[in-house]
Amino acid sequence: MKTLKFKLYSHKRNRYLKRTINASGVIWNHAIALHKRYYRMWSKHLNCAKLQKHIAKVRKRKPFWQLVGSQAVQDICQRIEKAYQLFFKHHKKGVKPPGFKKVKKYKSFTLKQAGYKFLNGGRVKIGSKVYQYWNSREIDGDIKTLTIKRTPLGELFMFVTVEQSTDHQIVAETGKTAGFDFGLKTFLTCSEGFKIESPQFLKQSLNELRKASRNHSRKKKGSKNREQARLHLCRVHEDVVNRRQDWFWKLAHKLTDELDVLYFEDLNLKGMQRLWGRKVNDLAFGEFLQILQWVAKKKGKTVEFINRWFPSSKTCNHCGHVLENLSLDTRYWRCPSCSNLNDRDDNAAKNIKAVGASTAIPEGDVRRALPAVAA
Repeated sequence: MKTLKFKLYSHKRNRYLKRTINASGVIWNHAIALHKRYYRMWSKHLNCAKLQKHIAKVRKRKPFWQLVGSQAVQDICQRIEKAYQLFFKHHKKGVKPPGFKKVKKYKSFTLKQAGYKFLNGGRVKIGSKVYQYWNSREIDGDIKTLTIKRTPLGELFMFVTVEQSTDHQIVAETGKTAGFDFGLKTFLTCSEGFKIESPQFLKQSLNELRKASRNHSRKKKGSKNREQARLHLCRVHEDVVNRRQDWFWKLAHKLTDELDVLYFEDLNLKGMQRLWGRKVNDLAFGEFLQILQWVAKKKGKTVEFINRWFPSSKTCNHCGHVLENLSLDTRYWRCPSCSNLNDRDDNAAKNIKAVGASTAIPEGDVRRALPAVAA
């Protein structure tokens, strides 16, 4: 499965799609209200089939709801059902049930087998209207779903999910493997001896974001000036996201061109986010891993992870000695067993590569752990 993204040209007829998105938001909130009411009355979860049947009846009496196709309504019910199932399964981990959404901030609707038709010349027919989109690439494969998504700026994008053959783009194999250690000061430290610094795009634009946010908060609520200030703030945030994603894609292609197998730690990114907040959000390591895995799969490369509990920083990569304690502010430490001076990040990257290549985490060392010796 592959998802293609296309931008719709700005046109006055786009207001019909925006109204459809608003109607989808109304249906979402109605479905959430039904779930809550049903649970209060019967202390049971509302079945997805019953919800779809009920909304189909109500939809006949409300012309505004009829803007949303029947399959898009089914998709809304299925997404709510999926969200509740995830809540039932992982509520002890802090997962919350689906809630109400502001209609103006509702983002998208999805069509499956019917309700759309692709025409020649970069045009698509949705309902009874024809829309022009930026035909940046060919759509190869069987089309499964079509999603119209609205950005905070009010722009419309079309996401087409297609099913393609399993053939991958094979590039020349290098025979090289490497381990990578993620850090807050250095984005990635490679076991092959080089480091990759993060541009920290949010930090670069922080002053501009503060100025735009302050300008927006000072405008009168409901005024045109406040709306213009909101759009400007959205543009600044969108620029940060676009620059970060562009850097991620280029870095992912560079690493997969040079290496065949890449090893990483399975980090607890949510825990790191609670500790360091905006710094971890700016680095967006989880988003980079998703992009890297997709690019690696396309090129026939491999991305593997080792157990997060393996002491990669406290283990000497020369003799295998494990320290008892190693504080975060200690960037260099000398091994009490072999007297080798280790760089914390470089040592961790080499250990990640060694453990990943062995495909098994070694058992605990029987030697006594000694404290680190200051370099």
